[in-house]
Amino acid sequence: MNYDPEPREYPFWTYEDLGLFIGSVIPVFLVAWLVARVIPLPKGAVGAMVYQSLIYALLLGVLYVVVAWRYAQPFWRSLRWTTFRLPFLCAAAGPALAIASSTLGVFLKAPPIPSPIEDLISDRRSLFIMMVFLTVFGPVFEELLFRGFLFPLLARSVGPWPGILLAATPFALVHGSQYHWSWQHLTVVGLAGVVFGFVRHKTGSTAAATLVHTGYNATLFVGFLVQKSL
Repeated sequence: MNYDPEPREYPFWTYEDLGLFIGSVIPVFLVAWLVARVIPLPKGAVGAMVYQSLIYALLLGVLYVVVAWRYAQPFWRSLRWTTFRLPFLCAAAGPALAIASSTLGVFLKAPPIPSPIEDLISDRRSLFIMMVFLTVFGPVFEELLFRGFLFPLLARSVGPWPGILLAATPFALVHGSQYHWSWQHLTVVGLAGVVFGFVRHKTGSTAAATLVHTGYNATLFVGFLVQKSL
């Protein structure tokens, strides 16, 4: 593909593209369900993560179409997957944010909620698969979508700070069922999304926000394992 060398207003995609992406969600889930019916997936963590990864891959494909293919622009660079300054600071920010979020959850008296992770982990292989998914696949997909694609569109319309808050809202809501729609847990997740958006705005890099997100998830995952071992 020959990319357009001429500079464009950033972001060059529009709310029409956002609508196309949102409209693809139900068809993507339907396709993933059909694939799972035709090709039986393994039980437990392996099957669950393969199914979730399939959904992520299909949605990333849609994102590629509306960003890169439709405008003949490079996908990763357009979503600001770029190098950034102070990577060690971003790496340290994730664990610090996880500790602060857990503390806030205690302060808000967040109700204890059974983790779906516990039901999926049965051996070392499932443990490794869950760790990779939560610390790599999940953060990469979510940051490309919410901070790489959605945030620039909102920031252009309403400014960076309202854009950070608005992008953090659907980010929290997509985790709603995971936390049984507890407002305390969703508040914590939403504030974490605000921090990811702040990092994206200040560094200009979605990769930086992903690194913070990865450290955040990894710390929570380790905390979960430690709690279960006590």
